Amino acid sequence: MSGHSKWAKIKHAKGAADAKRGAAFTKITREITTAAKEGGGNPDTNPRLRTAMVRARGINMPASNVENAIKKGTGELPGVSYESFTFDAYGPGGVALFIEGLTDNKNRTTAEVRNILNKKNGSLATPGSTAFLFAKKGVILVETKASDESALMDIVLEAGAEDMQTSDEDYEVTCDPASFEAVRSAIEAKGIAMKSAEVTMVPTTTVKVTGGDVKGVLGLIEALEDYEDIQNVYANFDISDEDMAAATA
Repeated sequence: MSGHSKWAKIKHAKGAADAKRGAAFTKITREITTAAKEGGGNPDTNPRLRTAMVRARGINMPASNVENAIKKGTGELPGVSYESFTFDAYGPGGVALFIEGLTDNKNRTTAEVRNILNKKNGSLATPGSTAFLFAKKGVILVETKASDESALMDIVLEAGAEDMQTSDEDYEVTCDPASFEAVRSAIEAKGIAMKSAEVTMVPTTTVKVTGGDVKGVLGLIEALEDYEDIQNVYANFDISDEDMAAATA
């Protein structure tokens, strides 16, 4: 299972802390507003908006908040205009990071991201120096107890998935972004619950991380994700299940 999925799984298990829920709402609101601005307010014809709305339901965002965010994007309500940004960076142990976000003040965001990295033994890198280490993929996690392995594999491969990996607790389905909606819809149509479903960046190569660097890497990623201007942090770490469990206990 990729480093990204391991980290996503840990966060899911830990649950969203109440203290961070406001920040989570802020992030999703920005994503919904930007998606609606760029692709329109109809989720049936705007995959990015549809995905954002699924994430909003996942954190129990009130429907009124979602509706208002869409209206701000389409111009029906006044709202702030957000600019997309990316940063390339490195963390402890030589782990490559690719950071995505939305901001209304690029200078402020750059300074804050640099500050977080410096405090957590990371550093900004030359633009493009880590981005090429990641590929955009659709990734869907299904708990093993939710479906028979062979049945699920038949469903996803027929719908256009590229691969399915099995661990003790989860099936990890990967696909080309263009096939993501078809694969997700095929799983949903069979009444199979999904733990998560998103288009994300998956590392093409990984860096083995052990010892004290494990907590260092995970602490850096968590600090970056806590910053409301940052939407996603991708990392190419390879951490054993045992070290991951110990570091997040």
